[in-house]
Formats: sequence, C-alpha cells, structure tokens
Amino acid sequence: MIVLHDVKKHFTIGQQKRDILHIPEWQVKKGEQIAIVGPSGSGKSTLLHILSGMIQADEGVIEIDGQNITPLSEAKRDQIRSQHIGYIMQDLHLIPSITAQQNVEIVLKKTKGKLNNKEHIKAWFEKVQMSHYMQHLPSQLSRGQKQRVAIIRALINQPSIVLADEPTGSLDWETAGEVMRLLLKLSEAQQTSLIVVTHDKHLAQCFPKQLHIADFNAAIESATSFADKEVVQ
Repeated sequence: MIVLHDVKKHFTIGQQKRDILHIPEWQVKKGEQIAIVGPSGSGKSTLLHILSGMIQADEGVIEIDGQNITPLSEAKRDQIRSQHIGYIMQDLHLIPSITAQQNVEIVLKKTKGKLNNKEHIKAWFEKVQMSHYMQHLPSQLSRGQKQRVAIIRALINQPSIVLADEPTGSLDWETAGEVMRLLLKLSEAQQTSLIVVTHDKHLAQCFPKQLHIADFNAAIESATSFADKEVVQ
C-alpha cells in the first residue's frame, strides 16, 4: 500500500523556484491498477521518481508498505526500492552488451539456487511469449520485445508495487495496446499495485482506474478542461 500526506517537491531553475508537486492526500491500495494522465510538465514522472525513492521529497510523508521513506538516506531508499518496487523506465535501461536473459539475471534475487533461477527466468520469458529470444542482444530485439524484457525485470522479484513511466511511448498503437494489456494481466496475477503514467488517454482506458494528475496535485494551478479529464473515473 502507498500513502502520501502533504508531499511537496520543487525545483530551482536559475533564481526561480518552481513547485512541481503538492499532494495533500493520496492512497493506492494493494493490487490497484491506476493510469495517471496529464500534460508534460505536470509532475507525473516526478511523482514516480519520488515514490520509487530515486529522488527525495522536500517534505511530507510517503509510506511504502508501512514505512515512511521521506527522511531516509539515498542508500536506504535504494534498499526499499529493491525490496518492494519494480520500475519500468521510459528508456528501458537494458544493457546492450548482454543478452535478454542476462539482463533479467542481474536483477533476480539469488534465493532459489542457480538451476531454479534459470528455470524461473525461462518461465517468465514464456509468459511474455519471448522464450525464443532469451539469447538475443537488445540490438536484435524490436522495441516491443525490449519492453517485454523490461516487464520481466520489473515483475520477476514479485514486488508489491510496479511503477511505469510512459512504458509504451515509442511503440506503434497496436503493439502499445498488447504490451499494456500484458502488463495489466501479469500485475493482476501477482496482486501487484500498478501505477502507470501516460499521455495516451486511449491506453489509460485499459485500466480499471484513471486519474488526471490535476485531481490530486495541488501544485497545478487549476484542473483545466484538458482532454484526458474525460477518462477519469
């Protein structure tokens, strides 16, 4: 579960301070699947970075599975992320010099023994219909195939929370829909809380719950009639 209380974040550009986030109250329940829409610069990616502990909020309470991460050191926040959070970044961050299988191996917690780990990885590649591509380098994969490898990396350690930043932003419409539905299916099977930020209101409609960032980010001056508001439930 995620709980935010009076969370604030600002950035300083030159001599000017800009408030990017102010979230008075917000909760995400275990297993919820939420799409967050809104225009560029509205704080969507900053929200994910703060939830993951990659950057620190200026003030407020951010509870991840009962622990407030706001006052923690960077090392402690990294530890929380490795234990509780899977993250699918917009640019994927696959290592180009190693295979798809090896890109997954480096994040897998070594708790099952070498043989069982390999079987576990193989089963996940089968789940995303990538079993024939395990030994391919990222350069030999399509963008959609790379995204499936990124999904495996985010989910394989069974985190309680998965965050995804525009995970289908560079995919064609059909492939984007396939990847998003796959992500929803896998996270539902694991009862993982899933938060995805996207510009695409049509993809957002795949989710049981959609929110406009202006609905809970008080730093945005007004909840305008931005077109995405039509999909909010």
